[in-house]
Amino acid sequence: MIKLFLPLCMLLLMSSCKKSEMDAVSSPDIVNSQPPPREEAYQMAPVSSISEKSETVDQSPQPALSPKPIDTISKKVIKNGNMKIQVGDIKKAQNQVGDILKKNNAYIQTEQYQNTDNDDNLDLVIRVPHKNFDALINSFSDGVGSVLSKNISSDDVTEEYTDVSIKLANKRIYLEKYRNMLRSASTTKDMIEIQEKIRELEDEIDVAEGRLRFIDDRVNYSTLNLSLYKEKVRSSATSKIGFGSRFADSATEGWNSFVSFLLGIISFWPFLLLIPILIYLWRKWRAGRKK
Repeated sequence: MIKLFLPLCMLLLMSSCKKSEMDAVSSPDIVNSQPPPREEAYQMAPVSSISEKSETVDQSPQPALSPKPIDTISKKVIKNGNMKIQVGDIKKAQNQVGDILKKNNAYIQTEQYQNTDNDDNLDLVIRVPHKNFDALINSFSDGVGSVLSKNISSDDVTEEYTDVSIKLANKRIYLEKYRNMLRSASTTKDMIEIQEKIRELEDEIDVAEGRLRFIDDRVNYSTLNLSLYKEKVRSSATSKIGFGSRFADSATEGWNSFVSFLLGIISFWPFLLLIPILIYLWRKWRAGRKK
């Protein structure tokens, strides 16, 4: 009995050893096939899932925010000038001015000529590119005539231009928002109110854009008010302050006074008719007294 029991135990022991070896060999595969820990799963899923959710949830159009104009606006300076030049010949000076304008890419905006007894005047309003303004002033000062007066001014409008640009950008953003609200308006009252807001914003935007265009024009093209002046020279025989002119004026004035006196006497003709009647009555009264 004992002899049979011992071989049986040996067989059971050998089978158990083989089974443990098989489990040891297959255990790494089992470990590797297990899912990763929960912490690693949370670490792998952050950005993509959030971005996908944000893309699916927020589908409404949003107005694009433009960069602040203050970051890109250059310095804005408006230059203006006034000059008065005495010349010997207006026509010759006008031709010289035309040549100078061509060299500096300038043009005449307005022109006014006035001829009086004492002088000739040619007034010009000239627009010239900003970069050629100083060269134009120097050309007029050197070769046209004698400068009687000159006044140059510079006005820095950068702050105003920046302020208007920022407000214009904000108004455009609000305008786009109101247009989006108008698409989703459900009642007639809301639509009317939103349309009124849109109209006000569009008017304000037009005014702001016009102001920016005006400033750009004044900055890009400077303005010069040029006056060409020629004094007329008179001889003593024909001048109003000479003896001949005074004698003629006196004779004319005396004749006018005499004519005025005669006309004044004639205007009293009703009283002149009474004089003969008074004389007749006086003589008759005197004759009757003598008798």
